[in-house]
Amino acid sequence: MTQVQQFVEEQNTTSSATQQRLVSQSNSSTKREPVKHLLIGSPKAVTSTIHYLQVVGYASTGDWSPLLPTSNPGEVMSILIRQILMQ
Repeated sequence: MTQVQQFVEEQNTTSSATQQRLVSQSNSSTKREPVKHLLIGSPKAVTSTIHYLQVVGYASTGDWSPLLPTSNPGEVMSILIRQILMQ
């Protein structure tokens, strides 16, 4: 299992405090649907964006995967999976 697959599996089985704020008690007319955010860039750019998204209250830095190398030299990626309510 790759690091990305392992992270996705862990994200699907755990619920962060941020996700709990986004998903309230659902009734029969709502359903949850995952949205996957993928940041790709230099380690500095990805880390900076993750910190910015925490500052604006969108996602905690701990909600993102560790930086994973891509096939391009000097480039990394990080993944965040959020559950949103669909009506």
